[in-house]
Amino acid sequence: MDKKPNKKKQASKWLALINIPIQMGVIIFVFSLLGNWLDENYPSPKVYYNKILVMVGVALALYNVIRQVNEINKTQ
Repeated sequence: MDKKPNKKKQASKWLALINIPIQMGVIIFVFSLLGNWLDENYPSPKVYYNKILVMVGVALALYNVIRQVNEINKTQ
């Protein structure tokens, strides 16, 4: 007997996958804004807050993507 996957579950998977780039963009953008604010209010000749916080934002966004994809795969 063939079991057909529930269309509602497939739609929710696609919706979750579509939201991932939006979440990544928002996370990186917020960390970039925070870095710019820190660079403007607390200038330092050796430390560039924007570059550091953008890299932290990218790492956090990638962690979030990996976590979500693993969660989606567990429900299969």
